[in-house]
Amino acid sequence: MKGPIIITGAVAGLAALVSGAPTAEKRQAPPSLSDTDILQFALTLEHLESTFYSDGFKKFPASDFAALGLEQSDIEALQQIGKTEATHVTTLQTVIKALGGTPVEPCTYNFGFTDAAGMVATARVLEAVGISAYIGAAPLVNSPDILTAAATIVTVEARHQTFIRIASAAQPVPAAFDTPLGVRGVFTLAAAFIQSCPSGSALNIAPFPALQVNNNVNITAGTTLTLQDKNQAQSLGGSVFCAFTGPQGTTFAPLSEGQCTVPNELAGEVYVSLSKDGKSLTDDQVLAGLVPHFVRARVFESC
Repeated sequence: MKGPIIITGAVAGLAALVSGAPTAEKRQAPPSLSDTDILQFALTLEHLESTFYSDGFKKFPASDFAALGLEQSDIEALQQIGKTEATHVTTLQTVIKALGGTPVEPCTYNFGFTDAAGMVATARVLEAVGISAYIGAAPLVNSPDILTAAATIVTVEARHQTFIRIASAAQPVPAAFDTPLGVRGVFTLAAAFIQSCPSGSALNIAPFPALQVNNNVNITAGTTLTLQDKNQAQSLGGSVFCAFTGPQGTTFAPLSEGQCTVPNELAGEVYVSLSKDGKSLTDDQVLAGLVPHFVRARVFESC
């Protein structure tokens, strides 16, 4: 990689919320999720990301990243990502306190990386999930100020993801849109890294049952995915479908003998889950999942 890539925070809009609460409500969030709840959810994710980068840089020296082919400017850009995540944490904490809440504390995590390459690969997943979380939560926010401020964060998260895709030798812009996810779906993905949380800081959100897929790399349209537990679908009873949630919405494919085929026209960050009816993906229809996949667009990315 050539030349410096500088990634900076853009959170002034969110900090400005300390001056007061919104005066109008144009949308109604579900009764169980207030704007403060959504901010706490965002803080939970930012804690996870901030701790991830902090732990990784403590564990792996710059030479380990240089061995991956990253230049000094690239390593500094990766470190800058961690700094912006830490800024997101402190800003969200300030706003939640100003709104009368007690910010959730960081949890204990297991990121599972054993080397710098594993850290970069995990960063690619976490940044993708963060983007999907902010986009998916947008319709639930009542305050226009909070919605605007969240947008100043998600654009920076997108810059993080673009840089990390480049550092991973992947196409930086694999699709025209990003993928929104619901709160429970996002928490399911985050929960895979969470071991425990302090008292009072565990979100009252139940993750979906776990789903594991054997082959989740080098995915293109037409790839056959195989469940790690082929009997999982049978144990759920009835017809089961694989649901592929991506930038263009959700596409379904029948699951047969623990296998399903990636549909055409998918690219970018795609999340796989199991669905009851193959028609919708409301929480009551999700049987297991989600699993993140990076689907390569044949037009943009070569095999």
